[in-house]
Amino acid sequence: MAITSQDICNAADQLNGFVGYHGKRGIHIVRFSEDSFGMDVADDSITPCSEFVWRADGDQRMALCRERLALLFGQHVDDRLNIGEPLRLYLKRTDLPEIVAERTVL
Repeated sequence: MAITSQDICNAADQLNGFVGYHGKRGIHIVRFSEDSFGMDVADDSITPCSEFVWRADGDQRMALCRERLALLFGQHVDDRLNIGEPLRLYLKRTDLPEIVAERTVL
């Protein structure tokens, strides 16, 4: 079965968990509820994973960022994040450009 860019985008929209920037440590951390972040993570830096993996690329266009996906993959909790085969394949295919799509932030 072929995996399309639509399959990859749908898989990105199904990601679970939240990402926040830990200022003292200088790294992004992933948690599974907004309440589980400590005082060192500013409320305005907490973003749902499904939005975190997209970065702005113009006014209404967004790119599915492999670097941000790699950060989630590095957590080694694929099942809790809901990382599926379409996203694994997308991360491996560095020979292809990042997917750019028109989308609205929820």
